[in-house]
Amino acid sequence: MANYLFVHQNFPGQFSHVARALAERGDTVVVIGEAARLARRPLSHPRIERRGYPRPHGAGKQTHPYLRDLEAHTRRGQAVFRVARQLYAEGFRPDVVIAHPGWGEALFLHDAFPSARHLRYLEFFYHADRADVGFDPEFPATLDDRCRVRVKNATQLLSFEGSDGGISPTRWQKSHYPADWQARISQCHDGIDTDTVRPDPGARVTLKVGTDGAVLELTAADEVVTYVARNLEPYRGFHTLMRALPLLLEERPNAHILIVGGDEVSYGRAPSSESGPTTYREHYLRAWGKDVDRRRVHFLGRVPYRDYLAVLQISSLHLYLTYPFVLSWSLLEAMSAGCAVLASATAPVEEVICPGENGWLADFFDAPALATQAAALLAERTELAPVRAAARETIRTRYDLARICLPQMLALITAGNAR
Repeated sequence: MANYLFVHQNFPGQFSHVARALAERGDTVVVIGEAARLARRPLSHPRIERRGYPRPHGAGKQTHPYLRDLEAHTRRGQAVFRVARQLYAEGFRPDVVIAHPGWGEALFLHDAFPSARHLRYLEFFYHADRADVGFDPEFPATLDDRCRVRVKNATQLLSFEGSDGGISPTRWQKSHYPADWQARISQCHDGIDTDTVRPDPGARVTLKVGTDGAVLELTAADEVVTYVARNLEPYRGFHTLMRALPLLLEERPNAHILIVGGDEVSYGRAPSSESGPTTYREHYLRAWGKDVDRRRVHFLGRVPYRDYLAVLQISSLHLYLTYPFVLSWSLLEAMSAGCAVLASATAPVEEVICPGENGWLADFFDAPALATQAAALLAERTELAPVRAAARETIRTRYDLARICLPQMLALITAGNAR
């Protein structure tokens, strides 16, 4: 048997399935994560030992703006190092250390466990061009932004220097890492549980509407447009969606729009508070005026996973929009659930969707064209079954958790370790 250490400030993150699989087969699995976050999550397997560290202070006010992330990451790396050294003092010697380097946790892990094999989960390498920065002219990148992005990668550069290799989930994400890293990076997606995320003709979504306690029940027989993001923000095309909806609602008078996501900001800049609204949802709703039928637009916020799946399972058309950035699990899960997907023609999406075969692509910025294309697809939604089936088959043959991705991930992580 072998010893494995996983490090992620919000464990399990991308490591849920592989950590549990190692524990189930009898290996020793230890996790280091931020204590408060670990406390909020149920234990994923009784054989997984969790060690928490206190949330460290951020950067000081006098720190140069470019270096604030790096200072905060260094403090977090120190906190992880202390926990790691305590584990070492207790006799724990990991054969393999798997860490997400994005928040500094991996900075000093090689110093803590010099004899271990170190792998880094490489999610996204920032660029001053070719990706998210400067992509959207509505939110132009300044010269200061471009310089800051150069420094933003320092944590990953230092963390990868102390590693034996990396794992990146998609071809596009891997391609954005430095060329001289490429030979040491394996491409392997975290995987989609297609046995759980699957079509369900009997799925139902029940909503409370109005102020009188009225209930609306929607099924796959209804005309339902869905949109999902962790948070409703421009990085995931929320502004384009909101500009497309008035026309779409007008052209499809029976359609209901289900929008899943919170009002925080995961990526990019927060909305300006000078104009009043404090969230992007408030900002774009205000721009609608009074002529839009808001009764058919349902903001669900963040919902339990089973409710989220039901939203996908009743979807007539799923809209997915993104900057050139990390590909969302939600797109792949929508396809696995058998959704008809209309997505933005941006590089991460084009790796997955072939127009007309397993989905459709639209210009990220052209809201009227998005609405028109969506309306046309809804008009023939009963004829989209072959494309829905092809979408699910794409996930089953390329991203299936149990049959493809988990075995690949286990092979990468356990290579050379005794059983």
